[in-house]
Amino acid sequence: QVLTLFLTASPAVSAKSVKSSKLNIHIPQNLFRSEGYDHRESLFGSPPFGSSIVQNIYYADSDLCDPNVDTRIGFPERPRDDNGVMQSWPSPYILMVDRGDCTFVKKVRNAQRAGAAAVIIADTSCLCSDQDCLATSDGSECESAEPILADDGSGADISIPSFLMFKVDADAIKAVLKQNQPIQMEMSWALPAPDDRVEYDLWTTPADEVSKYFLSNFKDAALAFGHSAYFTPHMYIYDGVKSGCQADESVCENLCTNHGRYCATDPDNDLKQGISGADVVKESLRRICIWRKYGEANGVGLQWWNYVAQFYSRCEKSPRFQDENCVRDVYRAAHIDGDAIEKCMQDSGGTEADGLNVILESALEDVQKRGVVVMPSAYVNTAVIRGALTFTNVFDAICAGFAAGTAPDVCTRCVSNPDTQSCVNASTGDNRGATMAGKNKKKKKDKGAKGAGQGNKKNKKTKGKNKRKKKVFQGPDAANEGGH
Repeated sequence: QVLTLFLTASPAVSAKSVKSSKLNIHIPQNLFRSEGYDHRESLFGSPPFGSSIVQNIYYADSDLCDPNVDTRIGFPERPRDDNGVMQSWPSPYILMVDRGDCTFVKKVRNAQRAGAAAVIIADTSCLCSDQDCLATSDGSECESAEPILADDGSGADISIPSFLMFKVDADAIKAVLKQNQPIQMEMSWALPAPDDRVEYDLWTTPADEVSKYFLSNFKDAALAFGHSAYFTPHMYIYDGVKSGCQADESVCENLCTNHGRYCATDPDNDLKQGISGADVVKESLRRICIWRKYGEANGVGLQWWNYVAQFYSRCEKSPRFQDENCVRDVYRAAHIDGDAIEKCMQDSGGTEADGLNVILESALEDVQKRGVVVMPSAYVNTAVIRGALTFTNVFDAICAGFAAGTAPDVCTRCVSNPDTQSCVNASTGDNRGATMAGKNKKKKKDKGAKGAGQGNKKNKKTKGKNKRKKKVFQGPDAANEGGH
C-alpha cells in the first residue's frame, strides 16, 4: 500500500533509454526496411546483447493467455497428418501473439514453455497520435500513451526476449502470414559503443533484495574492467513533496527524512518497528557520499564496493541496519574515512532538518531525467539492460558495449565461459597475484640493493681498518665480507 501511494501520487514518467535493439524482416525482401520496424522492448527476459535471433515467425492467432498452448494452430499453415491436424510450429521460431486479456509476462511465459525462441506481441489498439493507424482502424477507441511491457512481478523465470510491434505494422505482417507466406524476421541487440570506455549505471536502494547479491559479488568484475569501464551507483529516492508527505507528515509516518521531502518504502512492511523508509534514505545518502569520495574520480570505487559488501554482511537486518556503531565497524573494515563521510552527509543538509539536502535533491532530479520506472535497473552506455540483475547479464552487456577491438582481456576470456563469475574472479585473482609478485620482486630487489649498499659501506670501513693493520686481508674474500 505504501508503494502504491508513491506511484499514484507521482506524475507519470516514461522510460527514457537509448534504443538498443532493431527489428527487421529479410524474407520476403519487399518487407525489408533499412531503418527497421518501430517497436518497444520488454522490461523482462534476457536479450542476447551483441547478438541476434533470425528465424521464421509464426502467428499464433491467439492472445496466448491459456497456459495450455496449442502449437498446431496459426499461420503460415503446416502439413497435416492423416487426421487433419497440423504439425506444430517447427523449432526454432519466433512467435507472434495478440495483445490483450492478460499480462505481457504471462503471454511470453506461455510462448517460452511452448518452445518459442522469442516473442512479438502484436498491438491491437492505435495510439491516438498515430493518424495512419486511426485511418485504417475500425473506429475503436485509441490509447493516449504507449504500452510499457513491464514485469508484473513474476517475470524472473523469463529467459527469452520479446518486442511489441505497433498495430499498423503487426496487421500487415499478419496478413502476409495468413496467406501462408513465410516470413523470416531478425531481432538484434547492440549496445551503443562510442569508444574504448563503457559507462554503466545501477539504480537501487540499500534495502533492495534483488540487487543485494549482485552488489555483494560484482566487485571483482569492476576491478577487472579497471579504467576501461566507469561505474556510477544511483540511489532511488521518492519525492515526498509530490506524494503529499511534506504537507502532512502523518500520511507517510516514518518513511521520509527532512520533514517529508525524501522518502523510501518500508523494507519490512512494518511502520511501527524495524527498518523505516527514513533509515533507507539515510543509508542512501551515506552511500552517495562514499562514492563521491572513493569512486567518482576513477569509476571503480574499490572502497565503495567493500563498504557495501561489509554492510550487507554486518548490518543488513534490523536493528543493526540503523545502528551507528555497526556503520562505524563497516567504515573500519572497508578502510573508509568515517568522519569525512559523516561530514559530507551533514554538509549536504543532513536528514533531520526541515530543509533541502542538495545531494538527495540531485538524486531526485536524476530519477526524473532518466525516467527510471523499474527498480533495480542497470544501464550500459545509457541503454537499459533487460532481464534479471545477474552477474553474467551485466558483465556480458558491459563487454558488448566496447567499440570493436577495445574490449579488455577479461571480456575475451570470460564472456563465453559457462561460469562467468568464476572466470572473472580467477582473472582478478591472477591480476592481484601478478601485482603482488611484482611488488614482492621489487621489494626483494630494493632490499637486496639496500643490503648491497650497506655491505659496500661496511666493506669500505673494514678495508680502511685493514689497511691500518695487515695487508694480508686485502684479497677478494675481505672485499666481499660485508655482502654475506
